[in-house]
Amino acid sequence: MKKIIIINGPNLNLLGKREGNIYGDISLEDIKIKCEKKSNELKVKLFFCQSNNEGDLINYIHSAQNEFDGI
Repeated sequence: MKKIIIINGPNLNLLGKREGNIYGDISLEDIKIKCEKKSNELKVKLFFCQSNNEGDLINYIHSAQNEFDGI
């Protein structure tokens, strides 16, 4: 089974919580649920991470190199 990591950056944890007229009302958790539903149909394993720290995001990317089939 293919493994994909979805990396979410700064402030995406606030989706659906602030300024809905600008950012919409769908939360990051809602997006995750939709992605998981589709990944089950495609038989792909998803891993999610989110950080407001850009250094953490770089570390996620580097660690994904030999562990995941895509980012």
